[in-house]
Amino acid sequence: MTSQYIDTAGSVRAGETLPVEPVHQWLQQRVNGLAGLPAITQYSGGASNWTYCLSYPDAEFILRRAPAGTKAKGAHDMGREFRLQQALKPVYDYVPAMVGYCDDENLIGSDFYVMEKITGVIPRKHFPRGLEVSEAQCQQLCKNMFDSLIALHSVDYKQAGLDHLGKGEGYTERQISGWRTRYQKAKTWNVPSGKKVINWLERNLPSKENICLTHNDFRLDNLVLDPDDITHINAVLDWELATLGDPLMDLGNTLAYWVEPGDDFMAQMTRRQPTHLPGMMSRNEIVDYYLSNMSLDVDDFRFYEVYGLFRLAAIAQQIYYRYHHKQTRNPAFKRFWLFVHYLLWRCERAIKGR
Repeated sequence: MTSQYIDTAGSVRAGETLPVEPVHQWLQQRVNGLAGLPAITQYSGGASNWTYCLSYPDAEFILRRAPAGTKAKGAHDMGREFRLQQALKPVYDYVPAMVGYCDDENLIGSDFYVMEKITGVIPRKHFPRGLEVSEAQCQQLCKNMFDSLIALHSVDYKQAGLDHLGKGEGYTERQISGWRTRYQKAKTWNVPSGKKVINWLERNLPSKENICLTHNDFRLDNLVLDPDDITHINAVLDWELATLGDPLMDLGNTLAYWVEPGDDFMAQMTRRQPTHLPGMMSRNEIVDYYLSNMSLDVDDFRFYEVYGLFRLAAIAQQIYYRYHHKQTRNPAFKRFWLFVHYLLWRCERAIKGR
């Protein structure tokens, strides 16, 4: 496969310039042999943290930092994201190697961390133009994707010394309470209260939960695929929300982004992954595959489906809140309030079993 399909960064967005010299001086202290200043480009896929590529003649790195403006409590914690991946790397092959973390916000206006760049294909709304992916390849990619999620959920986090990553027991109730609060704090005049959905989630908390390592943003566009075998996963990215949580809630989060060919117009318009292609599993097939391979038995998956959709609505509203209050100028966020309406409508349909 030619290099034309490998994911690359683009121009830095207005208002999001990265100071080159301070970053270079900081990085020189941690990596030997860096000559000259790096070329700086920015990835456009993320709607939350800002992600840059630092390109030297003989090496490339990824830098992640928090966005400007008001941040929800606990969100955009670069130090936590760095330490989590550093601890997870020895027991989970899909994590990039960490280079270093900087907690001095004076350096570039935010704390940040740098990691190795994993080269490959990132399937965003579409696969790269000209890359033909067969139905059989799509099916195998889905299986490999959810096998890697199952592998994460199967890590013995206590033996690996990762039991400090979250509070564990009581996760389900904390998540519902937390996302309710985040949504309400970020609410603007042009979105619904969400009370009907929130009340249903609170009344229907599962009687039991399992605790494992969870990613909480596990999507196709957070995977780096091998350019020589598009079904093989080189890395899993974006660990900002990873913690000790319930695996079924992690799966519900993933399915909130999963758009099928038969989904409505709004879903197709907001699709961010090529999950509509022939061979891609349906949401129901994914649930069946996951439960079978995890040896779990769930009578009614609706709670996890509704939770995933409501959580996504809260995330979208937090992002829109920043745009609404002129804390970001990214035009991609201008109509996120419409997406919030749609997601809450989806929640209500799922509650009714439609």
